[in-house]
Amino acid sequence: METEKRTQKSAEQTVTRDLSEQIKEVTKESHVRAENTELMLSFQRGQVTLPQYKLLLCSLYEIYQVLEEEMDRNSNHPAVAPIYFPAELARIKSIEKDLEYFYGPDWREKIVVPAATQRYSHRLRQIGKENPEFLVAHAYTRYLGDLSGGQVLGRIAQKSMGLKSGEGLSFFAFPGVSSPNLFKQLYRSRMNSVELTAEERNGVLEEAVRAFEFNIQVFDGLQKMLSVAGNRQRQSSTDSNAVHGKTLQIPGTFSPMLRMILGLFVALAAVVGLYAL
Repeated sequence: METEKRTQKSAEQTVTRDLSEQIKEVTKESHVRAENTELMLSFQRGQVTLPQYKLLLCSLYEIYQVLEEEMDRNSNHPAVAPIYFPAELARIKSIEKDLEYFYGPDWREKIVVPAATQRYSHRLRQIGKENPEFLVAHAYTRYLGDLSGGQVLGRIAQKSMGLKSGEGLSFFAFPGVSSPNLFKQLYRSRMNSVELTAEERNGVLEEAVRAFEFNIQVFDGLQKMLSVAGNRQRQSSTDSNAVHGKTLQIPGTFSPMLRMILGLFVALAAVVGLYAL
């Protein structure tokens, strides 16, 4: 209810403003909250771990699979057609390539996502059938966010995880976009040209806020999954030492798995704020 009041007020006060500017205004608070999720802070501080990134890819696959299916299905819709750039923006093939690199050829059998990701995907499917114009909000939030932060986040991920020559980082690459800044100008111009009634515009603004909220919930859900996995690993180690009647000690040489888990908890203890649009 509060979201509806805020977006309606913004639309009424800025009726002559561009849709892209209105979305930026109504999502300002949600944007800050998304930037301060633990997962995005790990990226910002150069502390992203391999388990974090692999789980993030799984959720991005589920989200983009539905988003791009609905964009394809509604490509001739008057609100979708102007911002339909599959050759430049489509992410699903890149994500599949990254998942195969990390999980192997049977990666589809290994995908695990939090409930928030499933809710996000369900919402995309719903509006694709009932309110295709709302796809404008999700496409803008996801595609331009990834395009804006892609190069920087890709370099951070590569350095943090010690990846070589961009392997496993296809998601961050947009080979069909020679100039991100110029393309973003074009995209915003196309989006601002979409003709919407006052009711439809309010709906798109509300959906933009909802898109950020879904992303925040996905990020938080991923961190909870990692925390549970870490707790189980530590409990298993504790139980193993108890069975052998030994006092738990930190070994001088860590296994790769333990190094990743400890690295995750160091990151979680140290961070407090980022997500980019």
